[in-house]
Amino acid sequence: MAVFLRWTYLVVMAAASVSTARAAGPDHWVGTWATAPVMVVNPKGGVGTEDETLREVVRVSLGGAMMRVVLTNEFGTGPLTIGAVHVALRVNGSEVKLASANALTFGGQTSVTIPAGAKVVSDPAALKVPALADLAISIFVPKQAIAQITQHTGAWQTNYVVPGDHVGDKVLDGAKDVTAWRFLKGVDVLASAQSGAIVALGDSITDGTQSTRDANARWPDVLAARLQGNKKTAMLGVLNLGISGNRLLHDITGPGALMRFDRDVLGQSGVKYLVVLEGINDIGKTAKPLKADDPVTTEQLLFALGQLIEMAHAHGIKVIGATLLPYSGAEYASAEGEAMRQAENAFIRSGKFDGVIDFDKAMSDAGMMRPAEDSGDHLHPNDAGYKAMGEAVDLRLFGK
Repeated sequence: MAVFLRWTYLVVMAAASVSTARAAGPDHWVGTWATAPVMVVNPKGGVGTEDETLREVVRVSLGGAMMRVVLTNEFGTGPLTIGAVHVALRVNGSEVKLASANALTFGGQTSVTIPAGAKVVSDPAALKVPALADLAISIFVPKQAIAQITQHTGAWQTNYVVPGDHVGDKVLDGAKDVTAWRFLKGVDVLASAQSGAIVALGDSITDGTQSTRDANARWPDVLAARLQGNKKTAMLGVLNLGISGNRLLHDITGPGALMRFDRDVLGQSGVKYLVVLEGINDIGKTAKPLKADDPVTTEQLLFALGQLIEMAHAHGIKVIGATLLPYSGAEYASAEGEAMRQAENAFIRSGKFDGVIDFDKAMSDAGMMRPAEDSGDHLHPNDAGYKAMGEAVDLRLFGK
């Protein structure tokens, strides 16, 4: 009996030790960078006409000891073949640090065919990714018929393309610039149990329209840098799922927020928080409709926001509402639209969300965007405005 009890004790203690080790070590995938793709018709002579290599640059948020990449053909009408993918730390321009380069595999294979409407996740790669580092993901796309491209058009980032297979080159000599992320959806890192991701779901103001290209000056970039500079929040990644022109209720540039929620929020790794900044394009198109069904009511807008809260809460995600910025003077501004904006902001401040970021208060000067922070179109901030937005976020929102 004594021997049995001693053996039981050792087994229990060993199991507890393993459990503690797992809890303390890196144990789950967390998104460190992501983008929201849309459908683009591939023109004659476009992608797939010849073999080519894309080198796409992304600024990660959260660091990790291992990483993986998500590729997408979600808007493709036929299978997409990817011949090879390499990932490395970026030095400058198209130059990469070859010592950090990894050839990615997919189920152990260096090439992968992605079915129409699908995405794929690479095998883990042993690349230690520092927080706030630039990664270069090189994708060899062999010659093939491609009717529709899945890409994020408004990258505000210079990427590169050259003919042929050059994924392993240090520099892409003679490369042409591309200002979109094609076939690239996300980057995950293996991080500690306490780590998680913040999804920023929005339109062009989250996407960074009118910000300086290659400067990583979008407000989610500013937030990511602040989170990494704070010991209490350094375990959080930021995923920018903004789409220029996006709306809550209708498709326009990409699916509306309600329609893309599963793909762009629930489809991310390790999501703990959702920040919602949507609605100004619904309001603007109500004042200047392009189609018969463009106009929406205030009640419909608030219902849509409530649905986002309910869907996120069903998956244990806390939802933070961001108030709409002032837009007086914008091309589609109107008195009726301003009344809708005020009503949406009142709803956001009403306590229905788990927290509030009051961008309206942070950016307003007598009902207009402050001139020093206005890009000039009275709708989108400039770099200084995006910086003010990122700095207006109370980091304590992400400690709840």
